[in-house]
Amino acid sequence: MRSKVRSPGSATIINAIATGCGSAFGIGLDIECEAKTISHGIECFNDVGADNTLMEICVEKVFSHYDIDKKDFGINLKTKSKLPMASGLSSSSASSNAIVKVVSSVIANEFDVKPLEDLEVINIAIDSSLEAGVTITGSFDDATASYFGGVVVTDNAKREFIIKEKMDEYPILVYMPNFYSKSGDSNPQRMKLLSPLVETAFGFACERNYFKALNLNGLIYSATLGFNSSIAIDALESGAIASGLSGTGSSFVAVVNEESIDDVKSSWEKYEGTILETKVDNVGCKLL
Repeated sequence: MRSKVRSPGSATIINAIATGCGSAFGIGLDIECEAKTISHGIECFNDVGADNTLMEICVEKVFSHYDIDKKDFGINLKTKSKLPMASGLSSSSASSNAIVKVVSSVIANEFDVKPLEDLEVINIAIDSSLEAGVTITGSFDDATASYFGGVVVTDNAKREFIIKEKMDEYPILVYMPNFYSKSGDSNPQRMKLLSPLVETAFGFACERNYFKALNLNGLIYSATLGFNSSIAIDALESGAIASGLSGTGSSFVAVVNEESIDDVKSSWEKYEGTILETKVDNVGCKLL
C-alpha cells in the first residue's frame, strides 16, 4: 500500500522564541513524502542529504499511537523537497507534518482504523521535532501555517490559535544567502533580551496588521542574530509590501505585488545567494 502527502513551508511574521507567541503564513515551496508498506522496520530516505533522525522519530511516534510493533509491520519513506533546509522556512515543520500524516494514512488503510485528526498530526509532529532538537519553541505557529495554509497567530506554549484564516495569495520572494542557520542552534537567551520590542510587533499581528508586524519582527531579529537588515530595507525601498528575516534565518522573505517583483529581485541581485519566487499557500498539508 502506498500514500503520498505534500506539505508546504511557511514564512515568519513573528518569531516566537522571544515571547512564546508567534505568527506565520504558508508559502508555496513544499515537501512531498511518499510512504509504502514493507514487512517490518522503518526505512527513511530524503533527497537533500539530511539526517534521518526526525523522520524516524515521527514514524515511531505514529506507530506508538496505534500500538504497532515495527517487528511486525514496516514503513518505507521517501521525501522530495522544493523547500530549502535550515533556512528559516519551516522545513522541519513541513517534513514532520508530511511524515506523520502519510504514515497515519497508510496505517489507517492497512488496519482499517481511524486516521489521525488534524491537531493530532500537528501535535505528534511538534513532539517529534522537539525530541529531534530541530526546534526551540515547538513551532506551533510554523507547524499550523504549514498544515492548514493561510496565516496563523498562535500561543506556542499553550499550542492555541489566536487567529487562523486565509491570506490573500500575494507573490512571495525569498532571498537565501550561501549559508544555513539551524533553529536548534540559536541562542534563545539573546533573543529574549528584545522581547518587549517583539511584543509590540506581536500586537500588530493580533490586530491583523501582518505586514507591519513582519517588518518590525524582521528588523528586531536581524539585529539580534547578526543578519544584514539592509536586505529587507532594499526590498521595501524597491516596492515590497513587507520584508524581513524568516525564522532564525538565513532566508529573507518579501511580500510583493506583480508590479514590484522585478524591482525587488533586482535589488537583491547584488547579494550573493539565491532568489526564489513563490506565493502565499492557502492549501496546506494534503494527501495527493
